[in-house]
Amino acid sequence: MKCAVFLWMAWGATLLAAEPRPSNPVGDPESLASALSPNQWSLVEQSIDRALVWLARQQDSDGSIDAPDNAQPAATSLTVMAFLSKGHVPGEGPYGRMLDKAIDFVLRTQQPDGLLAYSGGGGRSTSGKTANYNHAIAGLMLTEVYGMTDPKRAARLKPAIVNAVTFTRRDQVKPKEYQGDEGGWRYLYSETYGDSDLSVTAWQLMFLRSAKNAEFDIPKQYVDDAIAFVERCWNPQMGVFFYKNAGSERRWSRGMVGAGILSLAMAGRHDKPIAQQAGDWLLNYPFRRFGDRVGSGDRFFYSTYYCSQAMAQLGGRHWKGFFPSLAAVLVQSQQSNGSWPHEPNGSDRVFGNTYTTAMAVLSLTPPLQLLPVYQR
Repeated sequence: MKCAVFLWMAWGATLLAAEPRPSNPVGDPESLASALSPNQWSLVEQSIDRALVWLARQQDSDGSIDAPDNAQPAATSLTVMAFLSKGHVPGEGPYGRMLDKAIDFVLRTQQPDGLLAYSGGGGRSTSGKTANYNHAIAGLMLTEVYGMTDPKRAARLKPAIVNAVTFTRRDQVKPKEYQGDEGGWRYLYSETYGDSDLSVTAWQLMFLRSAKNAEFDIPKQYVDDAIAFVERCWNPQMGVFFYKNAGSERRWSRGMVGAGILSLAMAGRHDKPIAQQAGDWLLNYPFRRFGDRVGSGDRFFYSTYYCSQAMAQLGGRHWKGFFPSLAAVLVQSQQSNGSWPHEPNGSDRVFGNTYTTAMAVLSLTPPLQLLPVYQR
């Protein structure tokens, strides 16, 4: 272990001074993994595997992955996706039973109106602020596993996904409190009106794209409405996406730039000039150290996830210029037990180390291209 870390740190020390050396670690010289040398990619895979061992040990008796109530079922769903992103599937292999139990827990959190959010034993949900995040992330996971699980479980997943999509659309078309917020999503504080931000909207777009991939009926209008909101968050003068398109929270961050690019990619628009321009902006702000945050309200692990997935969608020079330093920072900051710690003074600490670890894994696995929703 000490030798592996030393090798990685030695590489990381020269990372910014030289172009990454092309290689063929997974059988394709044009693959995303070719941004790293074979030895570097081997260290990434070892890091991922250690993290999955740790995550599997965090499962509670009810199938959930240990996390605060207001982070459920998102934390459990992100953990499932972390395993899927490394090629593990429900019902098979060393983690098959664990994944089955986790999926069943997420299914049990669905409420009568279709919302996927843990109620904590009563009430609508534990937090209106996190409920829509929980819903979209859980919906995304369920649609990703829909074609991977056994027929009996798939039969239970189908109506749950249909009901979740119905809830998503119903919330999307609620009258908005602020002009220009039409088409997006945000918190669930009100039954009668809503507002929108890019963060929640990006997760909902991933859910809808995954559902469409799984052959659920997702009318084009759902996506077009959402993308129209995303594009209103774009600032061409700065080359960034804002968290909200108006008001006091009209702020930018590295994570939101990644979210904007990924949102466009979910609609097949990653080649649009604004996505390319946003990718150029991200190249100017690489991850250089653990806990790095850029802009207002940025979160380290949230940002590594969005930026890694976004730059993978852009591919080419964007990916090769961005991923190596991100991978180096994550591998070097992993703890000896396989988990990732909270970033210093960061906001992600409230969701626990299963969240930070799952997000780190999902930030490292785009080269494997195993999650259907993120395949290029």
